[in-house]
Amino acid sequence: MEYNLADLFESVVDAVPDREALVYVDHPGTGEERRLTYAELDAAANRVAHHLLEAGVAPGEHLGMHLYNGVEYLQTVLGCLKARIVPVNVNYRYVADELVHLYRDADLAALVFDAEFTERVAAALPRTEKLRHLVRVGVPPDGAPPLDAVAFTDAEAAASPLRGFARRSADDLFIIYTGGTTGMPKGVMWRQEDLFFAGLGGGAPTGEPVSRPEELAERVAAGGDGITFFPTPPLMHGTSTLTAFIGFNFGQRIVIHRKFVPHEVLRTIERERVTSVSLVGDAMLRPLIDALNGPLKGCDLSSVFSVSSSGAIMSDTVREQFTALAPGVLLLNNFGSSESGFNGTATDDSGPATGFRLRVNARTAVVDPVTYEPVPPGGTGRVAQRGHVPLGYYKDPAKSKETFFRRGGERWVLLGDMATVDDEGIVTVLGRGSQCINTGGEKVYPEEVEQALKSHPDVYDALVAGVPDHRWGNRVTAVVQLREGVAAPTLAAIQSHCRTRLAGYKIPRRLVIAPEIQRSPSGKADYRWARAFRRRGGF
Repeated sequence: MEYNLADLFESVVDAVPDREALVYVDHPGTGEERRLTYAELDAAANRVAHHLLEAGVAPGEHLGMHLYNGVEYLQTVLGCLKARIVPVNVNYRYVADELVHLYRDADLAALVFDAEFTERVAAALPRTEKLRHLVRVGVPPDGAPPLDAVAFTDAEAAASPLRGFARRSADDLFIIYTGGTTGMPKGVMWRQEDLFFAGLGGGAPTGEPVSRPEELAERVAAGGDGITFFPTPPLMHGTSTLTAFIGFNFGQRIVIHRKFVPHEVLRTIERERVTSVSLVGDAMLRPLIDALNGPLKGCDLSSVFSVSSSGAIMSDTVREQFTALAPGVLLLNNFGSSESGFNGTATDDSGPATGFRLRVNARTAVVDPVTYEPVPPGGTGRVAQRGHVPLGYYKDPAKSKETFFRRGGERWVLLGDMATVDDEGIVTVLGRGSQCINTGGEKVYPEEVEQALKSHPDVYDALVAGVPDHRWGNRVTAVVQLREGVAAPTLAAIQSHCRTRLAGYKIPRRLVIAPEIQRSPSGKADYRWARAFRRRGGF
């Protein structure tokens, strides 16, 4: 047995076949609900794997998952892994041209898609020569263009629920497409063994990783039941799928919703006695707070041990608001990426005045981006990780050369985040280098200013960008979404508030009120929207 994700999952299934593995809730109390044990989920994944192989999708070929959250998503991922077909996530917000790029860049041979995306898939299909097998989940809407697609239910019904697959390898690939905050999406190529240790914690994210593959199932069999993981962001983002697999590696229960609807999330937490919730920053935590202060006041969150965020931070202000409503819950700002997996967790003293301070794992360092040497305490460099890192970007050797390197006989990945490190090894993340604003020779990282803005009582959300200025090069500009019912603050009031938290050169020089700050489905800042907003004359 190797560190292969399908092998590891099957070993857990064999250890606890009758334990509940997956709960899917569409609309709590009114919509679809499905519950699968580990044995049932294993059989369902086997059916997908056999269907794909019988349809001529070969081991090593790539399959796209153009799906909302659902049983079918995780079932398809597991089915691909079992058949040694490479799963590829597809952002369901993409329009036809973006889908063409991803389908072609990823060399998709097959696609599993939700029926409501039929029109977009049909528009992209004529320009994607290698995509030859389609599986449709659900019934297409009236008037949707015809597609030669197999119904997911038919594919399941005709395929075997038994295993019987070829030997797998730790070198089998898992590709995570990431768009980041700018540019076209890139496919991050992970060996499954590397992903198991870097992205899934080696079977023990907060403890000692397993020392051999068989130990994973032994730990599950020896441990108890009782933990329920609830990844609330879309599974099409790597963080949520990896969170689900962490839960599977524990032999615990995963709860998923089709979409993030705050009051439904809270009702499910209460009903299913969820213990661990993952989300993405203020964009997801703040609506939960609003619901707890409104229609879901008094909702029972006593089962929740932790709420963790990856991809965007939970600001101090929003954390304090949630803690007042659920004082016993541990709030964790985790740091990681599609290219590195997990790097570390923010310290308790992180905030606008101190920066995003991290206790990092032993594989993470701050290095000079030119020499790749670690920077001395107080120096500034880029966050990097060694050891279990991806092989590179799929079909992009130039970008791979910029991001991945070897030093000291080990593979490293160089992330886009700028940071400093102190004498105790605490890393302070400054922000994405690509979004850094140079104003009068001083560097301003938007994330720090955004945190300060969101601590203002009238500000609901905020995004910071640089606007060209003939004197300073760029001016710091704040785009702000206000809380309902409040009067728009003046620029002077915003500046006065920020001066108690930020150095003078970081203070916004212009304020724009937006009806809504647009973010990705996972809660990340949408800088493509910001650029378009700017071109339209928004700021």
